[in-house]
Amino acid sequence: MFQLKRVEGNKEEQYRNLLSQARSLLADERDWVANLANTASLLYHSLEEVNWAGFYLLRGEELLLGPFSGLPACIRIPIGKGVCGTAVQERATQLVPDVRQFPGHIACDAASQSEIVIPLQVEGGIVGVLDVDSPVPDRFDEVDRDGLEKLARIVEECIDWSKMA
Repeated sequence: MFQLKRVEGNKEEQYRNLLSQARSLLADERDWVANLANTASLLYHSLEEVNWAGFYLLRGEELLLGPFSGLPACIRIPIGKGVCGTAVQERATQLVPDVRQFPGHIACDAASQSEIVIPLQVEGGIVGVLDVDSPVPDRFDEVDRDGLEKLARIVEECIDWSKMA
């Protein structure tokens, strides 16, 4: 049985703990649904001041809502639109301190004020994104970027993407 372990300390220490828990949680499973669902829940319950954590998966020229924790969300996002679609188009993490200032932001949850989106890449191609939202402006920083990009790499490695339907 998995037990969520909260740790005290600075943000770097918290991410070290989070990454360790993610490796343990995903180590013996390769199914994309199970691993994305557990990762979304782990993030939602581990990170402070977060109101949504989850995944969008690339389907043709759009992103389709995948496993997440939080309020119901937008189902389809075109590539190049919003923070998630921009992350895919630019193949780069998007760290947005104020979503109201992001051109073309798609407001799935009106409470969200800041957002970070990390592309998931497998064999040189984008398969989806990790998306984390906060109701607090300027919630995410470079420590979050580093920690969540490392988490995305763990997710990429722990899934058998060839079986994704």
